Amino acid sequence: MANIYNNAKVDLTTTNNTTIYTTPSGSRAIIKNILVSDDSGSGDSINVTITDASSAVFSLFKTKTIASNATTELISQPIILLENEILKAQATTAGRLHMVVSLLEINRD
Repeated sequence: MANIYNNAKVDLTTTNNTTIYTTPSGSRAIIKNILVSDDSGSGDSINVTITDASSAVFSLFKTKTIASNATTELISQPIILLENEILKAQATTAGRLHMVVSLLEINRD
């Protein structure tokens, strides 16, 4: 069993729902931190979801406002992702937001 400290980074350049991180098979992930920053000077909003192994979608944040030229820490407690679960984000406007997710991946093999 291995513990791997990892991060996932994305520049939300489209308004499409974007995969940020997928937990590998045989692993679990503990999300420690989710940071979102606006670099446009205009502010924006973001949706963040988790899709489980049965393709059910669970909303973590719905239209969460990110202030102009600011960074927002989205979670105050860790979130556990089971194997094959997917963390996704969707910006309201393309090219304004960046996201960094810090996590611990625990391989169970």
